[in-house]
Parts: sequence; C-alpha cells; structure tokens
Amino acid sequence: MRVLIHTRFHPSVGGLETVAALLAQEWVKAGHSVTVSTDVRSEPGCEIPVPFAVVHQPSLRDWLRLLRYHDLFVHFNISLRALWPLLFVRRPFVAVHHGYYITDRNGSRDWREKLKLRIARRATKNIAVSDAVARAIGAPCTVIPNPYDAAVFFSDSTQRTHNLVFVGRLVSDKGVDVLLTALAILRDRGLPSTGLTIAGDGPDRARIIALAEHLRVEKQVTFTGWKSQSEVASLLRRHTILVIPSLIAEGFGLVALEAIASGCVVIGSDAGGLPEAIGPCGVTFPTGDPVALACRIKELLTDERQTADLRLYSSEHLERHRPTCVAAKYLEIMTKALCPN
Repeated sequence: MRVLIHTRFHPSVGGLETVAALLAQEWVKAGHSVTVSTDVRSEPGCEIPVPFAVVHQPSLRDWLRLLRYHDLFVHFNISLRALWPLLFVRRPFVAVHHGYYITDRNGSRDWREKLKLRIARRATKNIAVSDAVARAIGAPCTVIPNPYDAAVFFSDSTQRTHNLVFVGRLVSDKGVDVLLTALAILRDRGLPSTGLTIAGDGPDRARIIALAEHLRVEKQVTFTGWKSQSEVASLLRRHTILVIPSLIAEGFGLVALEAIASGCVVIGSDAGGLPEAIGPCGVTFPTGDPVALACRIKELLTDERQTADLRLYSSEHLERHRPTCVAAKYLEIMTKALCPN
C-alpha cells in the first residue's frame, strides 16, 4: 500500500507530530510505502532521520504528483488548504480527527470549522482519537486512541524526589493559573512544601511567573523552559504526579500516556478525551476548579497506597497504546477504505 499522510510535522513539535511519526514508522516496518506531506516549512539543518519521505509545503504540481502516485490519502485533522487536490485526483480519503474543530473555549464554530465537519461526513473512513472526539464529529467514526513512544518514555529506578510537574505550552487554555491557585490553597491548608516543576514555554510565561509571585508560591515553583522529548522523559521519571489542568476539552492528551509510562500518576481535567487517556492510572477533577484540584493533589500526596494502586494499572493501560498495536488498527481501517468490498 502506498500511503500519503498530511499532518503537522517536524520541525514543528507536538503530540500530533509525534503520533504521525510513530504510525508512519510502523507502517514502513509492515512493508508499506509512506510519504508525509506537511504545511510546516523546512528549516536547513533541522532534518531528522526517518524511514519515509517528507515533503514540506508541497506546490500544486507536487500535490497532484503525490496523489497520483499514492493509493490512499490519510489526513490528520482536516485542513481545507490540503483537501482541494482531491477534486482533481480521486483517492480514498481517511480523516483522522484529533480535535473538535472549534474556534473558541465556548465550543463555537465558524464557517470553516462547520465545513470541515461536512467534509468529514464525506470521507471514505473517519478515525477519532477518543470517544469524546467521535461524538463531536457527527459522522461514523472508528475510535483508535493515540500511541506513545515507549523507547523514550519508560520507568526506571530513578528516585522520585519531586512532587508535581506540568508539561506543556504556557498559554491560558492549558490552565496553569488553576494549578498555581491550587498550590496556594494547599499552602494555606498546611502543605507549604509542595513543589511544582513547570516544563514548557509560551507567550504567557511572564504573566504566569507574575501570578506565582502574586499568590506567594514562587519559591515552590521551578520554571525549566522548553525541554526536548528525552529531557521531558527524564523529568517525568523524577516526579510523582503529572497535572494536566486544561481549560479546554483536549482531544486526547498524549502527555498523560507519556507520564504514565514514566511511572507518574496523573491528575487531569474531566473534559474531552483526557479522562480516556488517563484511564485507571490517575484521577480527574472538574475543569477549572482549583479547590477540587487541590483536594486531588492532597489525596495523592498523603496517601501512598492510593498512588501505588493507580500505578498497578499502567501496564495493561499502556499495552493498547503501543505503536505496533495502534498502527495495526489503523491499517485495518485503511485497507477497508482502499478495498471497501
């Protein structure tokens, strides 16, 4: 099978890029030809060794050539810019939905997002990364959860000397404000030594640092800045609890899997697909509620038995998220799209 994937990709960094690379590598191992096309601009010197072709910012001629050569088009999150070549070169179209196609935190959709949902109903096959996303698409979807990179994220004998860690972009939707407020609540309730590591960067960094100072928790918080994937893995292995306080409904939440694989338990918001990613290996709290988050943190920090019990489920939970397993499920759907009868 010759597979053309359209997705965000390296040198862009994120969960979508990681998932696309993991799946493409597994499909190549299974004997298929894979090409990744991306709207992300290539940067000289930033290439990474991968066993498949990558075409950055394809021209019109490139797009038509790619579609003619490949048997199947797999699209990670529908992009109107990347779909129009299918009007000229017909190919089976598998849409993979990682999110909800909304334009704001309230769930509103403009005409572009509404059009994407209409296109999803015309796709040959639809795959959603969580039940939560599948419900939002409005078209029949096969739910296949995301894989994680087991070669990078694993637990070892590293001593867990730190309490809480947050990993992500420093933007308002990620809910770091809620986490800092919960930290202040814990201090007032007699847990002043609770430490928090914030790994990531973004436009809200200065504002978040100022908020930590305003709440008088700055001495408890360490800002590491941006970290590479391997550095994040090492960081997770030194912490007990990963907190994901997102204010928006995450489509899935790959960092939850990465933390579980690294031996952490997870506390996450209860909206969207994040509870599915956490599974039985953590707990959730009502989105945006710092008091409830503080209670969850206190429970896990003061009850080692509960934390140990949550870790017991990690192997079984992670098994269905291994790249080989996830890639095989994708191939079943892709084969059906290619040979519907």
